[in-house]
Amino acid sequence: MAKTLIAFYSRRGENYVNGSIKNLSRGNTEIVVDKIKALLPDADVFQIDTTYEYSKSYMTCIEEAKQELREQARPQVKNAPESIHQYDTIILGYPNWWGTMPMVCYSFLEKYDFSGKRIVPFCTNEGSGLGSSVRFIRQLCPTATVTEGTSIHGAEAANADSEAQHIANLALNQ
Repeated sequence: MAKTLIAFYSRRGENYVNGSIKNLSRGNTEIVVDKIKALLPDADVFQIDTTYEYSKSYMTCIEEAKQELREQARPQVKNAPESIHQYDTIILGYPNWWGTMPMVCYSFLEKYDFSGKRIVPFCTNEGSGLGSSVRFIRQLCPTATVTEGTSIHGAEAANADSEAQHIANLALNQ
């Protein structure tokens, strides 16, 4: 039986939402993950995180993220699973940071062998779409099948039921 992992990075706290900074108790990507998990109850969930904390200030955090991108940093993944061999499909969720994924998502993808696996990416954003993220996922995981990416407006995450269903269908290869 096919097994699915939902791996995601999400930022709580100060975030840019519809043109202003708001304090979110749950990040937009996390909200969408909950919707997907409800549709795929047998899927496992892993929250990708760094071993250090970004600034609580949104404006400082985006500068930290920009610096990581410039340096092509590979932050260490906190509590990373030893293996993903048992999964056939990985749903990968992340916010758009500077036109791509947070650099810790690169670390996650580079840590494992995705040969023969299906990767279903989705990205929350405030208007910048998927950026170059899907292209980079395909470069990082050339032996995986990477589906089309799904872009979700972060401010609409709580209402992203149809997008969550689309992602679940891609994961089920429907």
